Amino acid sequence: MHNVHKAVFPVGGLGTRFLPATKASPKEMLPVVDKPLIQYAVEEAIAAGMTELIFVTGRGKRAIEDHFDKSYEIEAELLARGKQDLLELVRGIKPSHVDCFYVRQAEPRGLGHAVLCAQKLIANEAFAVILADDLIDGRPPVLAQMIGVFDHYHCSVIGIDEIEAQDTRSHGVIEGKAWDERIFRVSGVIEKPAPAQAPSNLGVVGRYVLTPGIFEHLRKTRPDACGEIQLTDAIQSLLTDEQVLAYRYRGQRFDCGSKIGYLKATVEFALRHPEVKAGFAAYLDEKRAADHPEMLV
Repeated sequence: MHNVHKAVFPVGGLGTRFLPATKASPKEMLPVVDKPLIQYAVEEAIAAGMTELIFVTGRGKRAIEDHFDKSYEIEAELLARGKQDLLELVRGIKPSHVDCFYVRQAEPRGLGHAVLCAQKLIANEAFAVILADDLIDGRPPVLAQMIGVFDHYHCSVIGIDEIEAQDTRSHGVIEGKAWDERIFRVSGVIEKPAPAQAPSNLGVVGRYVLTPGIFEHLRKTRPDACGEIQLTDAIQSLLTDEQVLAYRYRGQRFDCGSKIGYLKATVEFALRHPEVKAGFAAYLDEKRAADHPEMLV
């Protein structure tokens, strides 16, 4: 039995890369086939044993709260129509043993500030952070893998993956030495370095298991040039007090904060979906044949 039961979901961002779709609807509610991004993240957290889910929201994010709330009207209608399968699907969005809490981030001041907003609900406990933008398909789920590392070493763990040199400006990049299988002991974290300044090709992705010591360092982290408090800067400061490990997870990541990553995730998950995979695969084959008839020769 592990001691991590709380997960923080920073969902207060503006989602500008998906405008106009995100003008009135949160980017975390963008669907991949038939489930919104935030639900995939929540399912991963619950599979890892999380029972308290803390959403750090902002203006215009009410749809997230509604999604995980009970919908009497929909449930009554499905019950009246005898649609038991859909009724169970709706009721299963949030299991009864899981509690949801919502904290308002008054303005988007960076990931570090969003995590800091959850401090009162975290108190003096270790906790997880999941970014719904990073949809990661892992067996077992990536957060469960990281909880296992945390339980063994009892220190903060950050999820990492290999990245291309041209992508360093979009990631925090770690410096460190191999420690165990797929595990690195972190000696530094640099937020979005130029390729020439990147200390490695290991980029931080949207999964963290953190000790409560991170809050002291978040409070003293200065905003960057954009006025944001970066979680990676606080982790860099945490290294002066505690050991931090980086874990290269097993799984396939889709960067759903970008249009191309979101489209890739949609195609991949559609090809796995029991209801639509056969028809969708046939459509792709037909389109490929129509676009490239020479391949049929």
